[in-house]
Amino acid sequence: MKILVFSDSHRSLSGMYAAINCHQPEQIIHLGDMMDDAETVAEHYPKIPFCLVPGNCDGWFTTVPVKKNIKLEGKSILLSHGHRWGVKSGYDMAIADARAVGADILLFGHTHVPLCQQLEDGLWMMNPGPARSSYGLIEIEDGHIFCTLHKT
Repeated sequence: MKILVFSDSHRSLSGMYAAINCHQPEQIIHLGDMMDDAETVAEHYPKIPFCLVPGNCDGWFTTVPVKKNIKLEGKSILLSHGHRWGVKSGYDMAIADARAVGADILLFGHTHVPLCQQLEDGLWMMNPGPARSSYGLIEIEDGHIFCTLHKT
């Protein structure tokens, strides 16, 4: 399964379209700032499921949860924009939350700094960076997780 991960699109859609056309994913995740960008892109790909969470620029009136724990291909993925975890000051709160729910993958944005690493306990941690310049690709194959960053 191929999963594309975007964040902090801030009205920059061209990189998202290019990545989707290049990778032909089975799932797309948008980590907020601006959720309505993802909704616009989703209209062009009605057969691809989109999972969205709001960011700090998405307003306070959304009913979409700021944090979600989803399962794809038997793997647990915890995702949030990251502002409520304080990721600009460090990742400890986000990592603790991911470990508390038994997540295999932790996804967040907010910092605009791409990050992709696997921690010593096996937890994958990814920030795809801002969609205008980068995105993340997660591939789950035969129970194995492969995470990479790509430039738009």
